[in-house]
Amino acid sequence: MDKQLTKSSDKLLAGVCSGIAEYLGWDKTIVRVLFACLVLFGGSSALIYLILWLVMPDKQN
Repeated sequence: MDKQLTKSSDKLLAGVCSGIAEYLGWDKTIVRVLFACLVLFGGSSALIYLILWLVMPDKQN
């Protein structure tokens, strides 16, 4: 079975961070905190999040 990067149904906003965490096998909280830190200190990750929100497919059940 091939892994596919999809938005998760376990979501706070759009499911992007949860989908990335599931794909990588990481904890969802760690990915969310990393994204939040990057938004606060880098700024460009907000744009990356929006792009991923539009591009990543929803998880098929």
